[in-house]
Amino acid sequence: MKKFFMILMLMLLAVPTSSAWAIRLKELVTFEGVRPNQIWGYGLVVGLNGTGDKDKVQITNQGIANMMERMGMTLDPGSLKIKNAAAVMVTADLPPFVKPGSKIDIVVSSMGDATSLQGGTLLVTALRGADDNVYAVAQGPLSVGGFAITGNAASVQKNHPTVGRLVQGATVEREVPIRWTGKESMSVKLNLPDFTTAARVAEAVNARLPGASARPLDASTVQFHVPTNYQENLALMVAELESLDVTPDTIGKVVINERTGTVVVGENVKLSTVAVAHGNLSVQIREGVTVSQPGPFAMGETVVAPETDINVEEGADQLLLIERSTTIHDVVRALNAIGVSPRDLVIIFQAINDAGALHGTLELM
Repeated sequence: MKKFFMILMLMLLAVPTSSAWAIRLKELVTFEGVRPNQIWGYGLVVGLNGTGDKDKVQITNQGIANMMERMGMTLDPGSLKIKNAAAVMVTADLPPFVKPGSKIDIVVSSMGDATSLQGGTLLVTALRGADDNVYAVAQGPLSVGGFAITGNAASVQKNHPTVGRLVQGATVEREVPIRWTGKESMSVKLNLPDFTTAARVAEAVNARLPGASARPLDASTVQFHVPTNYQENLALMVAELESLDVTPDTIGKVVINERTGTVVVGENVKLSTVAVAHGNLSVQIREGVTVSQPGPFAMGETVVAPETDINVEEGADQLLLIERSTTIHDVVRALNAIGVSPRDLVIIFQAINDAGALHGTLELM
């Protein structure tokens, strides 16, 4: 664990300072109207080897009865006893600007008590959006990254066999309408809202597009005018803006996962001068029994007596002074000088924060 912490700190030391760490605008923002849409639908998976829904799952029997009725057969859902089919929910993300005829990936999840979807085939399923229009149609054999084998007295399962995936398993039938021409103004949304980053984005846009009058509306939105020569060709303007280099600003944060003992220190974290002493207390308890047995032909009785040995050791760590730190490099050197484990750092950071010497946000997971 200590070795892992040292590697983590070396990686942090290798990170360049913020003044030289520019990122393309396309990694920082989302352009107005350019977003995926969620679609979903109810379907049936058939061809399972006895691992489908049981008789008590009415949605499966009713779905099969409805499907067969469309094929000219009338069945009573209550009389069906089918173990090779399962009711599923099919979900997918419809990317922006996708055209009819394109293929997209889908995820198929069991809705009933099926034990596995392995080897099943999804029947034709219409995928609808929030407006109840059909945007894609899915069908095909499932790919399940796991299995479940059950016997009379034991069972073996790997991963999650009741969720499958179809790579390019759905065909797009309808395009999501996006107004992409004739716009006089446009906005971008920051993936991580920050006032300083928003101001830097506006400055970069103004430098690339003179007259755009880009300005941050809040911590996550930057609005600008679309030049006349780009109003009928927004794609070209967006392509130019995506390549802009912007240096994002980040807050000083220490993220601690107490369950795993993981500590991640952000770049802008600073420490005031503070003295830290962290001693280790080790307690060892050994228990056993002592048997006292009388000699031959003696009239005594065998006695069994418990025996406990307690050993307490306390570390001889001295009070160490951590000087005021102005960069992440200083913080790492100061913490390495203490020579503690990551789990000890969890307690130390909490104590430094309580003392008011940690200048940053302490986040516990």
